[in-house]
Amino acid sequence: MTVHDLNELLFSSALVLLIAVAAVRISSRSGLPSLLLYLGIGVAIGQDGIFNVTFNNAELTQVIGYAALVVILAEGGLGTKWQEIKPALPAAVALSTAGVAVSVGITATAAHYLVGLEWRQALIIGAVVSSTDAAAVFSVLRKVPLPSRITGVLEAESGFNDAPVVILVVAFSTAGPVDDWYVLVGKIALELAIGASIGLAVGFLGAFGLRHVALPASGLYPIAVMAIAVIAYAAGAMAHGSGFLAVYLAAVVLGNSKLPHAPASRGFAEGLGWIAQIGMFVLLGLLVTPHELGDDLVPALLIGLVLTMVARPLSVLFSLVPFGIPKREQVLLSWAGLRGAVPIILATIPMVSGVTDSTRIFNIVFVLVVVYTLVQGPTLPWLAKALKLGPGAPSDLGIESAPLERLRGHLLSVAIPEESKMHGVEVAELRLPAGAAVTLVVRDGKSFVPLPTTVLRRGDELLVVATDPVRDAAERRLRAVAQGGKLAGWLGTAP
Repeated sequence: MTVHDLNELLFSSALVLLIAVAAVRISSRSGLPSLLLYLGIGVAIGQDGIFNVTFNNAELTQVIGYAALVVILAEGGLGTKWQEIKPALPAAVALSTAGVAVSVGITATAAHYLVGLEWRQALIIGAVVSSTDAAAVFSVLRKVPLPSRITGVLEAESGFNDAPVVILVVAFSTAGPVDDWYVLVGKIALELAIGASIGLAVGFLGAFGLRHVALPASGLYPIAVMAIAVIAYAAGAMAHGSGFLAVYLAAVVLGNSKLPHAPASRGFAEGLGWIAQIGMFVLLGLLVTPHELGDDLVPALLIGLVLTMVARPLSVLFSLVPFGIPKREQVLLSWAGLRGAVPIILATIPMVSGVTDSTRIFNIVFVLVVVYTLVQGPTLPWLAKALKLGPGAPSDLGIESAPLERLRGHLLSVAIPEESKMHGVEVAELRLPAGAAVTLVVRDGKSFVPLPTTVLRRGDELLVVATDPVRDAAERRLRAVAQGGKLAGWLGTAP
């Protein structure tokens, strides 16, 4: 790649990114999950689209998709509130294990008998589409006012069920005979145990370190948080465990550990999550060949109908029997099993492994995801309202530290050195311009809110908030008092 090629790549990538960001507004107004718009951008760029870009590298798509999914799971985990998912954990685990097994069995049977696929291909499709998508769930559910128990179950399920599904898809796509069911169950249990152990260990160690190591710049904390989450994934995967479960659990621990600059870390992760979603969905749209989808439209609709109306409801019913969840909530849980990029990414595994009819599997999964996301996403708020399932408790205020730039303000940190004439000056005698005020004094390692009569001392550190118009004037006044004392401006010292 030459510098000229790099320039063209950066220009086109940034342009696509801006278009995708603008598409978020359309998504929020229409109620459509943003993933459909991103997929549409990729299709429009692709070989049947406006720019006729040819892209057929399934292996590269799989690698980038895995990396994007790591970021998306980390972002979702950082934003997950432990108090909401804690009571939902048993139900979420049941849906992610027993529920997945029921869904795979029913969907694969339909693919075999209704569509005529061989059992291997049918089982691959059944496994691929049985995973709910973390990106779709996180983006849609947080806009729908639902009881915290339902939200907790769906978010935890989407974070957990990628792991067993990936194991199943890889097992079904491997050349040679498929392992016996009890061997698969043992592998899934072992990988989940390894992934969970590593994820929790990395999360707690990372949180401990960030709370006790003072980094020199606040902007380093979000980078460190994301690095810890990625380490959890890589360590889990290299230990032959579930890296996806590891990164999600590590992020949940970090997100609930009251770390320094936690709002900034969540904002940084959210931005990376958007970039990951955009890149992943656009790339998946590029990989598909629209003119080849016609023959697979009816099979996709049939398999999706069985999945949505039979397999998902029965998996919910079977998994949640021990938990006494009301029928109305079970109906909503069944309809809210949203699919997205994860099934399409998993559909690249048989393509990379050289499974027979793997292109057809990919096309069926692509059509199924697009059509049924179009149906389920926009209708989810209506169904929740029809079932009279509103929020169970008043929503949290969502208090966090707002960037001062948003308020057109500045936070000035002022240290009083030994020789400063600010020593002995009262706060009121600073005579700061209107729109500026001393909000905090740090003295001898302790902080307090000063009164107008508080006397400043050498070694104090002041936090001064100043609005944008008076920021420079406030700084000039502070420097003048430091040089000329409380009478600065009256004795010839510049104010």
